Order: sequence, then structure tokens, then C-alpha cells
Amino acid sequence: MRENIVKDKSFAFAVRIVNLRRHLIDSKKETVLSKQILHSGTSVGAMIREAEHAETKSDFKHKMAIAQKEINETIYWLELLHATDYISSEQFSSINNDAIELIKLITSILKTTKSNLQ
Repeated sequence: MRENIVKDKSFAFAVRIVNLRRHLIDSKKETVLSKQILHSGTSVGAMIREAEHAETKSDFKHKMAIAQKEINETIYWLELLHATDYISSEQFSSINNDAIELIKLITSILKTTKSNLQ
């Protein structure tokens, strides 16, 4: 079976997001922002999983584009959590690096898919 790097990384990222939400609720008593980042941060992997079984190449491209939008939104929430001192610079840097890696992977996949559709 072939390894799917973006699928594996998006799942690992979702696990980190779930743990971040748990930390924000338990340690910081923060519920509103943590709910936002939980939604967008776990949606990335869900959309990648949906794309894996897309019905057409256009459907695949559409689902990957949604995953790209979700990871971009997640980066926004991470930046906001850091700017408001809910997460430390170290926490931000670690999880943001993973998010940047994901957005680069997804963007690369989308570029390849678009060129293959033409």
C-alpha cells in the first residue's frame, strides 16, 4: 500500500488540534476560539479523506481546495491565539510549522491537479 503523506500529516495535525483545544479549555478556560480552531483544524484532514474518494478529478480538486481554505483559516486562529497570549511562542511555532507544511503540500497537490486537468 502506498504511503499518503498529506493524509498522514493532516491526521497527525488534527490530533494536535484536539489536544490544543483540550489544553485551552482545561488550562486557559478558553472555549470560543478553541471551538473555531477545532472545527477548521480537523476539517483539513476530513476534506483530504473525502478527496481520496472523489468521484471525478474536478471533485478531487474542489475538495482539496476546501482543505486549503481550512488550513489557511486554522493558521489565522493560531496567530490569534498567539497574539492574545493563549499559546506561547514555542507552542505557536511548533504547531504553526506543521500547518505551514500542510498548506504547502496541499497547494502543490492543487497546482499539479490543475495542470493535469488542462
